[in-house]
Amino acid sequence: MLIDSNAYIGHWPFRQLKGNTCGGLLERMNQFDIDVSVISNLNGIFYKNTQHANEELYDEIRSRKQFAGRFVPFAVINPIYNGWKDDLNICAGKMGMKGIRLHPVYHGYELNNPPCVELVKLARDKNLVVAFSLRIVDSRPSSWLDVEKEWSLKDIAPIIKAVPDAKYLILNVANNTTLSSEELALFKSTDLIMDTSGRNMANLGEMMLKFDSEKFAFGTHSPILDYRTGLLRVESLRENEADAKTKEMLRSGNIKRLLNL
Repeated sequence: MLIDSNAYIGHWPFRQLKGNTCGGLLERMNQFDIDVSVISNLNGIFYKNTQHANEELYDEIRSRKQFAGRFVPFAVINPIYNGWKDDLNICAGKMGMKGIRLHPVYHGYELNNPPCVELVKLARDKNLVVAFSLRIVDSRPSSWLDVEKEWSLKDIAPIIKAVPDAKYLILNVANNTTLSSEELALFKSTDLIMDTSGRNMANLGEMMLKFDSEKFAFGTHSPILDYRTGLLRVESLRENEADAKTKEMLRSGNIKRLLNL
């Protein structure tokens, strides 16, 4: 079984995307034998009211019978926008979303902001996974209108330290993964998974030695990144790096456990 732990629908204002609807994504999933994709709506990064993007995602998944069981939706929540608690309750309750995606760089808050910490604690209490993308797009060739800040793995440490018993999904690990011994111990003791889409997953075998194989899952960051690289990083692992059971956990087992699928 293959589960893509990192995919999107929606638009990016500075780049043309293809296959960025549930229909387009499903075609690509079928082409590459992907059973399920964890998705959120890119529009939520730019809408002032992120709930409109969550409603779009919910309605699109329900629009065709073929989508049933193929998508696991995550809500985009902005904890400094009025009404976010209502949004969270609706997304977790009525819409049945399995997690939330936070975009502090785009929405303009720090991870130690009290509403952010409160949101993560509420997500924990609702058994929702909290997802962060360390990079949406490479800032170097991006539009001058886009943000320039990208995160390293260390930048996530404050929220994990504040709420260590939440569940986390860390996506597109493209930059520095250096951690202090205290931070590394924190990451290893926390229920978190990193997807394989980021460029620093090129040495996935070494990353698994550092963090443990249970901390990783296949992801594509589609349609922004290509659909092959994230899986090739799993399939190209040598026998001394990952046996058949470990590869199956990377393909689907680890993310199934995190999401209770």
